Amino acid sequence: MAVTANAAPMSRWARPWRRLRGNALSVGVVIALAGVVGIAVVAEFIAPYGPFEVVGAPVQRPSRAHWLGTDEIGRDVLSRLVIGTRITLVAGLVATLIALAIGVPMGLVSGYYGRGLDTVMMRITDGLLAFPPIILAMATVAVLGPNLTNTMIAIGVVQIPRFSRLVRAVTLATKQLEYVQAARALGGDDFHIIRRVIFPNVASMVFVQFSLAFATAVLTEAGLSFLGLGAQPPSPSWGLMLDLGRKLLSKNPFYALSAGAAVFLIVLVFTLLGDTLRDFFDPFQTTRRGPVPAQGVSS
Repeated sequence: MAVTANAAPMSRWARPWRRLRGNALSVGVVIALAGVVGIAVVAEFIAPYGPFEVVGAPVQRPSRAHWLGTDEIGRDVLSRLVIGTRITLVAGLVATLIALAIGVPMGLVSGYYGRGLDTVMMRITDGLLAFPPIILAMATVAVLGPNLTNTMIAIGVVQIPRFSRLVRAVTLATKQLEYVQAARALGGDDFHIIRRVIFPNVASMVFVQFSLAFATAVLTEAGLSFLGLGAQPPSPSWGLMLDLGRKLLSKNPFYALSAGAAVFLIVLVFTLLGDTLRDFFDPFQTTRRGPVPAQGVSS
């Protein structure tokens, strides 16, 4: 085996991108994600009517004018479903960012310093884990008041342990490695080591966890809105549409079914996105066609 002299080494991201392109499911997930985000961005321009505009008789079945029918006061269901995409994505994003902003620093500090600080932080995490997530979220919203903002805060608090425990575990394993010890021996302070040496090893796992937590946040927000503890009428929240639509199943089943299908698809896309990101960041992952061949080597 001889190394070709003029062969350029693959860039840092070239191999992961090749793995991604070689997996049809991953490509489909990326396209679906781009489509969902695109709908949320241009929702007002593609929705046939306004989300609060009464455009027909109450509870009409699907027709040419209203593809999914109308709701209990005559608003177009399709328009409210499209506008609700933005509400769902924003709620999931904000809630997950809250959990990430608190959980990641907690995990880094707890895992790096250990001892008493680790004990205190992990007991706080254990306290959050002692309650079923949906019950804790309901209790938090009940205290703060039922609206979308408080729902996002409650979901964010519930999801803090997902990030803090993951980051702590990786930090505990990483801080014992030779290059961390070398950075400390060269005079690096704790903040530098945590930010520049340890965190890069945590980042890829945080991206994967963020996608999975986002899916959970969307599902939880829909559940709380369904129970009347999330977004309040007349907001076109999918969970709220599920609650109102279930009462009208016999008259217009597409009202509730379309909202339920939308929640299902969003959760599915972000769950599969987590698998795609895991494959993307895993240096040992192969495509279905086998390992990616080495570059710059000829026999």
